[in-house]
Amino acid sequence: VLCVVYAIWRLRGRKSRSGLQPKWGLLFGFAYLAGLSHILLDYTNAYGVRPFWPFSERWYSWDIVSIVEPVLLLFLIGGLALPGLSALIDKEMNVRRKVPRGRLAASLALLGMALVWMVRDYEHRHAIASLEARTYEGAQPLRASAYPYMLDPFHWSGVVETNDFFATTLVNSSSSEVDPGGDMKIRQKPEETPVTLAAKRTYLGRVYLDWAAYPITETEQQESGTVAYVVRFKDLRYLYPDEPGDARRTVLSAFVTLDKKLKTVAEGMGVRRAPE
Repeated sequence: VLCVVYAIWRLRGRKSRSGLQPKWGLLFGFAYLAGLSHILLDYTNAYGVRPFWPFSERWYSWDIVSIVEPVLLLFLIGGLALPGLSALIDKEMNVRRKVPRGRLAASLALLGMALVWMVRDYEHRHAIASLEARTYEGAQPLRASAYPYMLDPFHWSGVVETNDFFATTLVNSSSSEVDPGGDMKIRQKPEETPVTLAAKRTYLGRVYLDWAAYPITETEQQESGTVAYVVRFKDLRYLYPDEPGDARRTVLSAFVTLDKKLKTVAEGMGVRRAPE
């Protein structure tokens, strides 16, 4: 965008209405900072980001806010809307400001975002510590993660991996209580078969497993048609334990269909019906 603006400035004969020369180095720095801030916002949610691609394909995520977080949106919208409202008030009162309009609103919006992140990070660490401090059906956790709900900083979806199974449960970080409603779900790790291995070797299977933090597979055998098997990939990050069934959070799931010779028939994302 900055290059386009620079090209237009050159075509206009390096002139501006104010007569001041733009500080292109400073503008480039601000544009670069804006790009980095976008990566930071992606890093704070559970989806994650690959900031060092193509040198490294590792995913990083902070897991402290939802992919869509209303509180953060409120601060950002307020930071954009308040200067416009202030301009209308100043115009009605015939007031001229010496400082750039919007500086206070932008500062308050950034401060609000920082406070949300600080509170969320503290509660996130507390939730993970609570998950790691107990056993699950007598098994010690190998790793544990906590994923956020919108609005409520004390309500988390916990995922725990043991040697033989995954456990998904609610966590109340304010009281350090794990599974307050007794609704913990245990998912045995699926056995590897030639069918699942064939699905994981497909392009979609490799990409999905590279991205997913807690991947599981579900195999469905078809009775007729060209498709003999449907292998579905799901990530437990998005299967929240208090939601009825898995359908509400399977947008980020995937499927691979195979024929009787374990050749790929189709690959796809989401809740679409696999072709038969």
